[in-house]
Amino acid sequence: MSGTFESLNPTTGEVVGVHPIDDAASVDAVVARARAMAPWWSEIGFDGRKDVLDRWRKVITNRLDELVEVVHLETGKPRPDAMIEAGLALDHLAWAAANAKKVLGRRRMSSGLLMANQASQLEYRPLGVVGVIGPWNYPVFTPMGSISYALAAGNPVVFKPSEFTPGVGVWLADSLNEVLRDQSILSVVTGFGETGTALCRADINKLAFTGSGPTGKKVMATCAEKLIPVVIEAGGKDPLIVDEDADIAAAADAAAWGAFSNAGQTCAGVERVYVHERVYDEFVTKLTAITKTVHANADAQVGPMTMPKQLDIVRSHIDDALARGGRALVGGAGAVGDRFVQPTLLVDVPEDSIAVTEETFGPTVTVRKVKDMDEAIELANNTRYALGSTVFSKKNGEDLAWRIRSGMTAVNAVIAFAGVPSLPFGGVGESGFGRIHGADGLKEFTYAKSVTKQRMKPVMNLTSFSRDATADARFAKVLKLLYGR
Repeated sequence: MSGTFESLNPTTGEVVGVHPIDDAASVDAVVARARAMAPWWSEIGFDGRKDVLDRWRKVITNRLDELVEVVHLETGKPRPDAMIEAGLALDHLAWAAANAKKVLGRRRMSSGLLMANQASQLEYRPLGVVGVIGPWNYPVFTPMGSISYALAAGNPVVFKPSEFTPGVGVWLADSLNEVLRDQSILSVVTGFGETGTALCRADINKLAFTGSGPTGKKVMATCAEKLIPVVIEAGGKDPLIVDEDADIAAAADAAAWGAFSNAGQTCAGVERVYVHERVYDEFVTKLTAITKTVHANADAQVGPMTMPKQLDIVRSHIDDALARGGRALVGGAGAVGDRFVQPTLLVDVPEDSIAVTEETFGPTVTVRKVKDMDEAIELANNTRYALGSTVFSKKNGEDLAWRIRSGMTAVNAVIAFAGVPSLPFGGVGESGFGRIHGADGLKEFTYAKSVTKQRMKPVMNLTSFSRDATADARFAKVLKLLYGR
């Protein structure tokens, strides 16, 4: 350990807690203890792990008000929003525990025609120790999307929470220790970037990271020193498309929630909206009316910006949009305060403005009129990010969804994909790679183990130096009969 640091309430600036700054030596020690637990956690099997994780879920549920309060104090988000976040995390924890055996357990596989004398089996085995570096914007739901699935797959986890929300990470580990008092399978290290770097260089078998793209690249480079594989979720610039036959009231309501909830600090939140010209005016009128009712302050629907430096980024995006000819229908130049940003609705913003091209991560949204859905798709896909997306359309919603280049798309709802435990979550491009949640999320923290066993002598022994020209000719003939027709 190399000192301590304070976590602060972003609404008031008051100290919420004091935590150690774990240096490389202390991180290595924590990882070593986790590695010592790996054989036991793997060997108790799927049923044993399910029992532990189910009991952990009950502990979290029974102490839910405590967790919500820690999230509220460290992030400033309203308690009801913190409750929703925690509830979704519980749903994912339950799904991972219940489905790990079905997804990862040993099963027979077809051996094909040429290898029909072999009995083939497949099983997904735990990697060892998984490191998780979590974000501050959803300090329960997002890291639990890795932690739950890694644990269910049989891996002890070492979790480095954001320096803005260390108390949440400590609370999660302590709650699991209620179930396993002397067998810690979830450990926490706290600190700043150096602590995260130490975790990347420690004796782990995989690392799951959620955060900014630039930091994600540094994580990848550090992990590459020891060929440690990574899962990267690095944010987005997610579009919402509104077709001419959409339920406009529902689309406007979803756009407002997707853009402004959690103070816009949502990786898969709505930042760009493209609306068919026939319903553009109606949509903008409804969205303007909703936006005027949403306010950011200590007791409102929208809380503070958790990370102070994000205020400058949001301000620069709004300023650039206005300087480039955009108009603020709500909010605008004076929307950014010392701790809070008032919801801002921007129109007529050029597509090359940083308000459109860069992730804002604040309660702002740009709205653009398009002549048809082909133009909407083209503009939606014109980004280096590709995390989530949303479509509102009664007739063509699914067809449009499949045309958008993104890891996930919700039709006639917003961010619905994140809450479905069976669906994988992740992006492409500069939004990252790899998947958490669902069967893909379970497999992400395993390696595939294949086993074959000869059931009978082969008709043609192809893996022997005793093979002669007759056998080679027979094999060639079989190939032509099987695959040449």
